[in-house]
Amino acid sequence: MATFLYKLGRISFRRRHLVALIWVALLTLAGVGAASAPAAGNSSFSIPGTEAQKAFDLLEQRFPGMSADGATARVVFKAPSGEKMTDPGNKATVQETVKELADGSEVASVTDPYRAKAVSKDGTIAYAQVSYKVSGMELDDAAKDALQDTAQDARKAGLTVEIGGDALQAVPHTGSSEIIGIAVAAVVLVITFGSLVAAGLPLLTALIGVGIGVSAITALASALDLGSTTSTLAMMIGLAVGIDYALFIVSRYRAELAEGRDREEAVGRAVGTAGSAVVFAGLTVVIALVGLSVVNIPMLTKMGIAAAGTVAIAVLIALTMVPALLGYAGRKVKPMGEKGKLLGRAKKQDKPARPNLGTRWASFVVRRPIAVLLLGVVGLGAAAVPAASLELGLPDDGSQPTSTTQRRAYDLLSEGFGPGFNGPLMVVVDAKGSDDPKAAFTATGDEIKGLKDVVTVTPPQPNKAGDTATITVIPGSKPSSVTTENLVHGIRDAGNGIKADTDANVLVTGSTAMNIDVSEKLNDALVPYLVLVVGLAFLLLIVVFRSILVPLKAALGFLLSVMAALGAVVAVFQWGWLSDLMGVEQTGPVMSMMPIFMVGVVFGLAMDYEVFLVTRMREAYVHGEKPAQAVVTGFRHGARVVTAAAVIMMAVFAGFIGSSESMVKMIGFGLAIAVFFDAFVVRMAIVPAVLALLGRKAWWLPRWLDRVLPNVDVEGEGLRTAGDRDRELVRA
Repeated sequence: MATFLYKLGRISFRRRHLVALIWVALLTLAGVGAASAPAAGNSSFSIPGTEAQKAFDLLEQRFPGMSADGATARVVFKAPSGEKMTDPGNKATVQETVKELADGSEVASVTDPYRAKAVSKDGTIAYAQVSYKVSGMELDDAAKDALQDTAQDARKAGLTVEIGGDALQAVPHTGSSEIIGIAVAAVVLVITFGSLVAAGLPLLTALIGVGIGVSAITALASALDLGSTTSTLAMMIGLAVGIDYALFIVSRYRAELAEGRDREEAVGRAVGTAGSAVVFAGLTVVIALVGLSVVNIPMLTKMGIAAAGTVAIAVLIALTMVPALLGYAGRKVKPMGEKGKLLGRAKKQDKPARPNLGTRWASFVVRRPIAVLLLGVVGLGAAAVPAASLELGLPDDGSQPTSTTQRRAYDLLSEGFGPGFNGPLMVVVDAKGSDDPKAAFTATGDEIKGLKDVVTVTPPQPNKAGDTATITVIPGSKPSSVTTENLVHGIRDAGNGIKADTDANVLVTGSTAMNIDVSEKLNDALVPYLVLVVGLAFLLLIVVFRSILVPLKAALGFLLSVMAALGAVVAVFQWGWLSDLMGVEQTGPVMSMMPIFMVGVVFGLAMDYEVFLVTRMREAYVHGEKPAQAVVTGFRHGARVVTAAAVIMMAVFAGFIGSSESMVKMIGFGLAIAVFFDAFVVRMAIVPAVLALLGRKAWWLPRWLDRVLPNVDVEGEGLRTAGDRDRELVRA
């Protein structure tokens, strides 16, 4: 591989005009496609194989005009202090509002609060429910504007009016903090390279790669049903790895220049060695992201594949466009050890240079490996303690900021009708195989009324054929509570008895039941996903390092860092620690897909640092250094760059903490803290300590396996010349 990439780097350097033209053309093509495509909305949400999804599908068949998956809006009214919603003036205002709400072409139905008995017991709060023919993703902006304008008219009459439901879901924005993250990355690159030109290369190539990836996602959003969150996460991961991969190529290029090689040869060797690490690091990230398809949740699968595509683009750009731009930069990119005009001109030093910080730190760890290992493991273990209290759920309007109308509507409904009113359960009774459907409907309603935490059970509403009915159940607890989850399972358990007595199937659905099913499905998929992704990456790393213990250590270190990161997420988003600093207005359960998504992404990124750092150690060991000295050599060449890469990645991820969407905010924080733990505790402390303790055993590989494995030559052994060997003998 090193030889192939060496040739690719040199060709890209020589044919820089053609390479740059190809990438600019791809960016332009993707940009035109994105500009002409419809805007991304909220992806349709389906969970194949779950009871809630089966019930939704059944409703579409038996209640064709019901629009079970259509958008809904709850327009909540509150009377002024001292008045009631039943007062003539307030009642006239509400009825006029209901009439206006029904005028929209996409409106399926609107309930009148006074006919539907949707007025609170104290008479101060009422609501009208608007059902649409299309989903929230397909709802026109004109319909959303009409909804808000109608509410505003009612406010002018003196009522408090708020709107809940999914009809007003907006595309999330990340805020200015994303730009701050990129600015931090730029500063770190300037400090690392001491040159604006060298620092600008990784940023420029990363932005081009992300531009192509996100534009392609935007262009395909309508055809493939990709939600707005998909492009946001692809941007988050693509920016981070794009900068890092280019950073490693440029750093190795400067090191090769410092060895006295000409620029074309230096580019070839940089791509042949660091480029090999980039390829395998990128493969681990792609495996982890594509592996999310194991969960069998279409939205998560699409997010993973889209992000994986952006990572693949970042790898290709690092291997081709970075060498091309280095050709354009010429002498403006200095050899390692020299500084440009920005931080001072190059100076020849008569006395030997002092060992850099990475060398000094590695030497310290090699001398005291047990103490460093224990400190790192205990520290991460302490950070992971909150993960034992992890509660999973999916965000609803109750997790929205209090400044939004959705959250205020949620609070008003809780105040007037109880917390469970925001998460009604829809029970679908399929009595097509029953001899007496009406008796089955009645028996189901009576059975549910006897369960704990049930506040209201509506009469069965049969379809025209009379073989299927819906029953709405209002729990006594809020949607995200454990009590409501127990109620869903209680209804399903009761349905087994009804099935035995009446031959009718009882299914529970609705957004609350769907969220519960998603959480359970994700929990069930976590272990198989871990086995698949970690297993494949383990095999890949055996090929890269030609060792059994090094990949095993890498996997165990990853588990430590991801558990510590989950502990931090629980502490902030569930317990409320530092919530003001992070902009978390409402604590609650951690998003259901957070653990599995974090496992996938963090594993891929963790292996990045493992590959980049340990391949330099492997390279030194293969070239004759003792194990302890190889650890120090790896840190001398790689610690500064890995540190810069980690800080950049943390800055990019932390930039998404400013997002208006709780899901993106949580993922941004989780990934940023996970990178901190993995890069600075696991890879910088635990890894060298373990390698120092293992010595030569770290690089042990059974002979039979050594013969079977392909030699990918990540160390660039095939690129070594007689001059290289002579230089190593002189150093020795």
